[in-house]
Amino acid sequence: MTRISRVEVVANIASGSVNDDAPEDAAKIFADFGVQAHVCAPETQDLEACLRRAVDAAPDLLVVIAGDGTARAAAEMCGPQGPMIAPLPGGTMNMLPHAIYGPRSWQDALTIALHQGGERMLGGGEVEGHKFLVAAILGSPALWAPAREAARYGNKKLAFIRARRAMRRAFSGRLRYNLDAGPREKAEALVFMCPVTSRALAEEEQALEAAALDIKGARDAFELGFHALKGDWRDAPAVETQRCQVARIWAAQGVPAILDGESVQLKSLAEVVYKPDLVRVLAIPKDV
Repeated sequence: MTRISRVEVVANIASGSVNDDAPEDAAKIFADFGVQAHVCAPETQDLEACLRRAVDAAPDLLVVIAGDGTARAAAEMCGPQGPMIAPLPGGTMNMLPHAIYGPRSWQDALTIALHQGGERMLGGGEVEGHKFLVAAILGSPALWAPAREAARYGNKKLAFIRARRAMRRAFSGRLRYNLDAGPREKAEALVFMCPVTSRALAEEEQALEAAALDIKGARDAFELGFHALKGDWRDAPAVETQRCQVARIWAAQGVPAILDGESVQLKSLAEVVYKPDLVRVLAIPKDV
């Protein structure tokens, strides 16, 4: 077990899936392990500042009980030389926590990690200085993220306005791209999956899974949605996948993107690169 004595915990109780008892529960788990943890449970608008203070405290371990986007922000702040992180489930999708700890509650995942876990370097993608550990979506489908967030917080009017804006721009701004210096291709959108979450890549593989979505209209969009409901959107006729380490993307205007659930606006010329050493995580054995 990795030596841990200084611990910072950031619990996003405003996420909706982390209850108000989370700070107390986390402190108790560490106390049972013989470690005193400093716990921060900020309001949504103070989450980034709380993360920054936790990283600047230079702990041995930074525990994040939140969604994939917050885990991405923590990883970006820590880097490979900063504190080791434990991204625990506290969001909607929880793809990264489930990939590392399995479909467990954050309490069980933390307890097992403290008893049996060890340090592991995690790779992922980077674009324009932004890192992602789960997946990146580039192109018009990313325009739906603001509408989703508005709906998530109960603002139906804003969600409708943003959804209408996304629909107007859908199928109107195709991307040009090439993978690992291959031929230039066209697609409506590109999806990049990291090894920790991709079903097509072995976790030790030094690459990203790139999927080109050639959605030309409503029929392709329907088929993509149908296959997603069946469990694997990669099987849809409009999807073509392959491995890559570097992807270059061109667009007439800036490229809308979603990185681990967070919206980002990229420049009209962007480069997505696989990085083998983004952040150190406290992981558990795969057979647990």
